Amino acid sequence: MMTRTRCNAKTERGVDLMRLTEIVEQFRGKRIVLYGDFVADEFQFGDISRVSREAPVLILKHRETSIVPGGGANATNNLAALGARVFPVAAVGHDAEGEALKEYFRKLGVDTSGIVRVKGWRTPTKTRFLAGWAHTTAQQVLRVDREPDTAIPPKVQQQLEAKLFAKLRNADALAVSDYGFGSAKPGSMQAALKRAKKKVPVTLDARHGLTRYAGTGIISATPNEAELEALHHATIGKDLTELERCGHATLAQMKMDSLLITRGRDGMALFERDGKRVRHIPVHGSDQAVDVTGAGDTVLAAYTLALASGASVLEAAHTANIAGGLVVMKRGTATITQAELLEAIQLESSGS
Repeated sequence: MMTRTRCNAKTERGVDLMRLTEIVEQFRGKRIVLYGDFVADEFQFGDISRVSREAPVLILKHRETSIVPGGGANATNNLAALGARVFPVAAVGHDAEGEALKEYFRKLGVDTSGIVRVKGWRTPTKTRFLAGWAHTTAQQVLRVDREPDTAIPPKVQQQLEAKLFAKLRNADALAVSDYGFGSAKPGSMQAALKRAKKKVPVTLDARHGLTRYAGTGIISATPNEAELEALHHATIGKDLTELERCGHATLAQMKMDSLLITRGRDGMALFERDGKRVRHIPVHGSDQAVDVTGAGDTVLAAYTLALASGASVLEAAHTANIAGGLVVMKRGTATITQAELLEAIQLESSGS
């Protein structure tokens, strides 16, 4: 059951909900560059026909296959759904999955000129097998990951840097989505920012090697708690003292203005460079998520767009928190629209 804060103009956390509405209404038309790793999320749906005689496993009768944007491509998809004019800069393989992603964004009206197809390199693909009986909800029973086994060639990296520079010249913000597959390079990003001489909010979601971006121009990052634990070889759980130690250490090491840590059912924690106070933001809506696939991409998209629309980091964090709370109630790799986000804020404001 979803619970909501009962209030008028403000939540119990002291954020003006009318102000959040104004921020989200400014999303449309903002020019956001997404620099990072495109992933193909493939879903194989099947009906359970019987148990195999060869081994104690289910036999699925294949029903359908769908490929949707994952990783940085999912962040791009969320930015577009929230109303932004998004300009992705990423590499994909010269394969069916890469073509499917590029075609998806062509149909959506997204500028695909920054997407480079690379011969001899494969598009990272996560294949999820979902099984169910007739008239039941399909459940994930297996995931198979296919990843590139070679690095992106230096010549392609130079192309990506040149495209990033070109897209940045008219940008309102830059979001970096680094899943560790090689499209995003800290040095290339820093060089493009310097050449563009553009002062815009630069946000980061890095699954691996967060600290590689220290001092490169990132103003804020959105790691999840598990990534923070791995970075500091720590266990946080319910230990808020350990959370704050790791958060403050990361913020100082990265030389950023702020750090937004996503904590699943425990909400978010916001660290700001100019203050020692940590702001703990409770989860929006239900703490019983339906599917957390791609939720971090939604958070990155909403957070970046809010900052590009003039929000304070606290306002941006609350906006992202609401967006994240909405998307985990959807199955699969999903997006949140600007209309859905506005409706959720209005419902919170009315105390419904």
